[in-house]
Amino acid sequence: MRAVVLSAYGGPEQLTVSHVPEPAAPDASVLLVRVAAAGVNPVDLQTRTGLHAGHSALQPPMILGWDVAGTVVAVGDDVTAFRPGDRVVAMSAQMATGRGTYTEMVALPADIAAPAPASVPLTTAAGLPLAGLTAQQALDALGLPEGATLLVTGAVGSVGGSAVQLARLRGLRVVAQVRRAADADEARALGAHEVTVGTAEAPPAGGPAVDGLLETAGLAQAIGAVRDGGRAVSIVPRRPPAAERGITVTVNHVEQDGARLAALTALVDRGALRLRTAREYGFDDAAEAHRSLAGGGVRGKLLLVP
Repeated sequence: MRAVVLSAYGGPEQLTVSHVPEPAAPDASVLLVRVAAAGVNPVDLQTRTGLHAGHSALQPPMILGWDVAGTVVAVGDDVTAFRPGDRVVAMSAQMATGRGTYTEMVALPADIAAPAPASVPLTTAAGLPLAGLTAQQALDALGLPEGATLLVTGAVGSVGGSAVQLARLRGLRVVAQVRRAADADEARALGAHEVTVGTAEAPPAGGPAVDGLLETAGLAQAIGAVRDGGRAVSIVPRRPPAAERGITVTVNHVEQDGARLAALTALVDRGALRLRTAREYGFDDAAEAHRSLAGGGVRGKLLLVP
């Protein structure tokens, strides 16, 4: 089968399409999935450059990728929730599981998978798992009560856009931070009550401080917009906000979770969570996809399609 293989740490040119062995028959608790699409995420770029080499047993050559949507080909003897032919999505924490998703077939633990949304193509569904779970779990970590005001940085990115929508569903008043005025309409379309343009160094639009911050864009200074004693969660571990003025600061790392992913797919099918695809690439163009994501300004997911 074909897969996009990282031959050595370095630039996008280290991604090559190779023929690799198909996965063996699945173990008792494992699904074998034919991949319809795999998402391209910042963590893939970080892994490619070797940023995580010091705390991962994986070394090149290896297959990158965390997001996947596809069709079940076979199931292990202990799997009862899925059967061959089912459409599924999953987030595989590639550095921990050793199972990258830039491939035609992948074997995954059944408990990290969920039924794919029925209302969107499988390729579109591949953009849900990592961004959706990251936003969902970060909002859980914040624990803001209904009616509280939340500032989301990077509000039209993949995680930020999911967070704006999910926060609105939780009854929060959402202030979206975007870097460009051209993105303001998109942030409002995602459900933001208010939009601030720039680097979010102060309370939005000069107004009162917010109750909480969800920091997705590497803007640690955005903590200046949070009221004394408020809460902040960052998904950017390399540059979290510094705790100040009694504000609780947490760095949140996304976890695999099939059950919580299933709740997100249900929201997609209800029309309550919109998935956005920026562009689909073939495996032969994986390096171009990495360059595009690294260049910034991507609004929606970049997907690799076998």
